[in-house]
Amino acid sequence: MSHLFEDATPAEVKNAKGLHLLTMNTPNGQKVQIMLEELKEIYGTEWTTTIINIMTNKQKEDWFLRLDPNGSLTSYFHKSPPFCVMETSAELLYLLKFADKKDIFGFTDELERNEALQWLFFWHGSGAPYQGQVNHFGKFAKEKIPYAIERFKNETLRVYGVLEIRLSGKYTGEPRDYLAGAGKGKYSVADIGTWPWVKGWEFSGFTKEEMEPFPHLLKWINRIAERPAVKRGTGDAYSLDKALK
Repeated sequence: MSHLFEDATPAEVKNAKGLHLLTMNTPNGQKVQIMLEELKEIYGTEWTTTIINIMTNKQKEDWFLRLDPNGSLTSYFHKSPPFCVMETSAELLYLLKFADKKDIFGFTDELERNEALQWLFFWHGSGAPYQGQVNHFGKFAKEKIPYAIERFKNETLRVYGVLEIRLSGKYTGEPRDYLAGAGKGKYSVADIGTWPWVKGWEFSGFTKEEMEPFPHLLKWINRIAERPAVKRGTGDAYSLDKALK
């Protein structure tokens, strides 16, 4: 048996063939769910899925930590040879490398490829952590700490402002449809890695008035939301009632 598995590993995980996704329908989970659904639409990519209920700390159990020592979502692995990938940006890049042979969601030009990495990493390091803290202190913390809520809301709004600068073409004179690529850009892993968080601005407690300075960002949110694979990747197939018991 691979070191990735133990006796307590659920059978549906241990016996999976090919790509197997462990996820929950959260913004981080949706990144990889959307990418897989996009790949399925283009290439017919197949995978199996285990829904994890992070509210019960399934992801902190020893069998899961073998797959992802950080005990976070999402993770996935393939069986031949056994190999597991953690951290959503790394997962997107893994799928881009091994499942998107035509670079439909990436770039062949090295400068455009690097541009996509810049924006993917920008959100991973400078966006998601702030908005995640907005959600925590604003919705889930037992004690409401005004300073923490205000700080992380302001930082998230600042990051939204950076995305608005990019999409509005403020300094180039040419508005963009997507974050990376020449001209108006191309829908890519940079957008897939960013959109699931940003589209949740209302859930995070931001008002329409607070979002008024970001018209191009709001158009970008709506543009991506209309993609069929995005609808599937955030839909009922990943609902919590299908979670591992």
